[in-house]
Amino acid sequence: MTSLTDSERVALVNTALYEAMEQGDHGALDRLWLDSAETEVSCVHPGWPVLRGRGEVLRSYALIMANTDYIQFFLTDVEVSVLADTALVTCTENILSGAPAEEEGQLGPLVGQLVVATNVFRRTDDGWKVWSHHGSPVLAERDDEGPEGPEDDDRLMPG
Repeated sequence: MTSLTDSERVALVNTALYEAMEQGDHGALDRLWLDSAETEVSCVHPGWPVLRGRGEVLRSYALIMANTDYIQFFLTDVEVSVLADTALVTCTENILSGAPAEEEGQLGPLVGQLVVATNVFRRTDDGWKVWSHHGSPVLAERDDEGPEGPEDDDRLMPG
């Protein structure tokens, strides 16, 4: 039997973070987040201000779970990097969630969203724990225009 590498362990904890959200398991989230008097955790949900402190971060997840009937994460582009007792995971969260229902007692329509996320983990005596999460929405491009950078903008080209 082979033992897991640090990168594999971190990847498993990263997956567990999203599974806890999908299942609405606040207890699992509580166990996954770093609980250290010396290190403050932080979290940025897409469109939210920075949340600092374990209590504030865990309350935000409770609020999201209480107001979300259905959520599922399909993670893509997952990259894990480990340096000593710190690990960094970047990924794309392909999120499928239930929008508010138009009629009482009905399920709302499913809505898709793309978010790029950075999750930072710390090694503890109890394994790898989430230290910070930052999610940023991916803004969809319109079909009739491509990405514009300085090289694509004629106003910035020398005349």
